[in-house]
Amino acid sequence: MSVDLVARSLALGLAAGARASLGLAAPVLGPAPASRRGEPAAYVRRPPASLRTVAVLSVVGELVGDTLPATPSRLENHGPDGRAVSGAAGGLLLARRRRAPVAGTLVAAAAGVAGAVAGTGVGAAWRSAFARRGWPDLPAALAEDVVALALATWAVRA
Repeated sequence: MSVDLVARSLALGLAAGARASLGLAAPVLGPAPASRRGEPAAYVRRPPASLRTVAVLSVVGELVGDTLPATPSRLENHGPDGRAVSGAAGGLLLARRRRAPVAGTLVAAAAGVAGAVAGTGVGAAWRSAFARRGWPDLPAALAEDVVALALATWAVRA
């Protein structure tokens, strides 16, 4: 098990806590995993274009939808649950790309969940702090978007 994999799974989970779609979309949109000697070319292929298109649309839709005033809090309904699942799936996908053993895969998924739970709480607190001061929500949402995208981008880099 790699500390780097755990750190990247945690970062991807934090991003999923901010924007739930990033847990699954970032590994799909990230660079293809490096090939190893003797490995079949089919393994290192990128996901199909249709899956990448759905990933892009889901991220763009969430980024836009999150700035709308009618969008409910991430803490309502099953928002935290979905973000935790997204973080776990992101950790699993990162572990799969790195061909981690089963134990490493489980730890990566757990790190993704932990990151998503933390990211959900921190993101909600960030936005709430802006609201309490009477500041407009849009700058807070955009700053959160930048941080989430940066974390997700770093997480899927080789």
